[in-house]
Amino acid sequence: MRYIGNKENILENIYTILQANNVSGKTFFDFFAGTTNVGRFFKSKNYQVSSSDILYLSYCLQKAYIENNSEPKFEKLLKILPEPNNKNLFSTPLETVSNYLNSLDGVEGFIFQNYTPAGTKELQQPRMYFIDENGKKIDAIRQQIENWKNDNLISESEYYVLLTSLIETIGFYSNIAGVYAAFHKHWDFRALRPLELRTIQFVDNGKENKVYNDDSMNLLDKINVDILYLDPPYNERQYAPNYHILETIAKYDEPKLRGVTGMRDYSSQKSRFCNPTTALEDLNKIAKEAKYNFLVLSYNSEGIMPSEKILDTLKQYGTVKLEQFEYARFKSNNNGLARTKKTVFEQLYILKREA
Repeated sequence: MRYIGNKENILENIYTILQANNVSGKTFFDFFAGTTNVGRFFKSKNYQVSSSDILYLSYCLQKAYIENNSEPKFEKLLKILPEPNNKNLFSTPLETVSNYLNSLDGVEGFIFQNYTPAGTKELQQPRMYFIDENGKKIDAIRQQIENWKNDNLISESEYYVLLTSLIETIGFYSNIAGVYAAFHKHWDFRALRPLELRTIQFVDNGKENKVYNDDSMNLLDKINVDILYLDPPYNERQYAPNYHILETIAKYDEPKLRGVTGMRDYSSQKSRFCNPTTALEDLNKIAKEAKYNFLVLSYNSEGIMPSEKILDTLKQYGTVKLEQFEYARFKSNNNGLARTKKTVFEQLYILKREA
């Protein structure tokens, strides 16, 4: 899944640096879960993982990837689904259910009505996030998942696995440059393909992992871990508007929309880390009030919090070391995210807490 600040390609670098600095333990808290790539990585390293994010789309991913430890069986659902014409004896239950969802006829629901050309033809600039048929298919799949949940045919875990499969799939068929704050005015070839739901993979660490859909600042009294990992927004662009359609598909709550792009209200999901003053205030509060052996702040060399102020803030609570390495920046043609400079530095501020 394409996501601003996604650490997927640099996790091994981060892990190597943490090992070199003797940052270890058994429990790990991912304070800004996002795509859950960081949490999944440390789950695969046998840590007991907790995580949180204010976006519901991230919570869906957390429920499927972090809290859940096993492939869904869909025991109730498979009893009532029709036998597929081309049944594969080696298909997993998730593959069987996904194939059924892929076979559904499209529905002219909320996504079709608000994010496709045919659904928004009355606008001066019809919205071109999805081709018409893919908009209908998203609605059909999303409505079917909700109906199964309401009919008690799938468990909570199975529900979030299916939602995550849909969320992960949509990016491959979206007519965007990387984020959903704008759409292309001409069709990207990827967006023209018929949408097919993709399955997801699971990590079983045999541990009880816990996830939250909350502003993580509200959870400081719940945090007591070996490693507290912070990967906050590093500039003034809020995450919520950049992924508003995925949030709407995840919630499927038919919100009131505004503007050319059909933006949902995100006033309750703004991060204080998108402002340099309030970011430092919250960083200090986290470092002071949470319980941890190590606090690791993963930040960008172009971030709005100055390095010297980060160091001054953290060193009040223990010994701090700054490590960094160069990597390729996130690429997008939207909202000025693409610049001439091709690389930036990932900065790891490692705080060892002193009693």
